[in-house]
Amino acid sequence: MTAVTGEPEETDRRILGLLAEDGRMSFTDLGRATGLSTSAVHQRVKRLEARGLIAGYGAVVDHDLVGLPLTAFISIRPIDPSQPDDSPDRLAGLPEIESCWSVAGEESYILKVRVGTPADLEDLLARVRSAANVSTRTTIVLSTPYENRSVLGD
Repeated sequence: MTAVTGEPEETDRRILGLLAEDGRMSFTDLGRATGLSTSAVHQRVKRLEARGLIAGYGAVVDHDLVGLPLTAFISIRPIDPSQPDDSPDRLAGLPEIESCWSVAGEESYILKVRVGTPADLEDLLARVRSAANVSTRTTIVLSTPYENRSVLGD
């Protein structure tokens, strides 16, 4: 960690980048990649976790194989802007919504959703509009050349 900014130093950034690419990488392999001993890497990873720089680990799911091949982005904005801005709370129970981002611009939020068919997307859009009292604009993903890349680099 740099003393002035509190940001991770170069070796910690390297560890973060490697774990972002492969969250199951062993401490031994991390040590080989960074030139540190296994115990030194273990200590650094535990410290990164304790500081909140590593928020968790997860599996990369093949959504096509689990029956959710259609990905879309739904931009939403309130029909009545004078009402409370509680759309994320109102939509939290819809399992098809993978991510919800608050954004600047004409829309208030952008939702990333995964569904099985266009009919499922149509049904979800109706439920989103009804639950949150919002208008929507939808973009359907045709393909994903890459996703969830580490911006930390090597």
